[in-house]
Amino acid sequence: MMTFEFLLDPNIGFVLLIGGVVLAILALFMPGTGLLELGALFALVLAGYTLINLPLNTWAIVLFVIGIIFFVLALIWRGSRRGLITLLISLTLLVVGSIFAFRSPQGGSAVNPVLAVLVTGGSAGLLWFMARKSIDAAIQRPTHDYDRLVGMVGEARTDIRGQGAVYVGGEEWTATCSVYVPAGTPVRVLRRNGLVLEVEPIKKEE
Repeated sequence: MMTFEFLLDPNIGFVLLIGGVVLAILALFMPGTGLLELGALFALVLAGYTLINLPLNTWAIVLFVIGIIFFVLALIWRGSRRGLITLLISLTLLVVGSIFAFRSPQGGSAVNPVLAVLVTGGSAGLLWFMARKSIDAAIQRPTHDYDRLVGMVGEARTDIRGQGAVYVGGEEWTATCSVYVPAGTPVRVLRRNGLVLEVEPIKKEE
């Protein structure tokens, strides 16, 4: 019989919670594969089991939720100074909320402080790197004429199930399509919505 007793360790719950958040954020930066999304869901479900069964610091959970809200705002404002500041606030709230989510008998954090520093430091560094790459790309791209992409033919780099990645005009783009498109399929750009391309698969006879 399968047991979940190991999930009652606050250190494991902390790692799962941070890991789920990191995978969810990375999935937003690199959509299309589905693996990151599944990994994030799996980690957050296991972390949820730990959250339900261990004593919690309510204030830390509130900080964590606020951090998620700030992260959504950072995505909306991405590419701007306001978006960068909001992202830093979001990461700070998520990290603090995660570390103190599980309450020790003394009322503080039940998470090992060394583990907390290593995991949060590594996660913050990775997310910072991905955020900077995304912001730099957003800042550089407006110098190009994006309208020229409409009508161009490219190739699906990942399976497109609603959203994925395509290679068009010498660059990789996030793309959407109303139908399923397997990776490697030729596609044509129908229109551009900001930095997201709406595409359609090209039939063989075309």
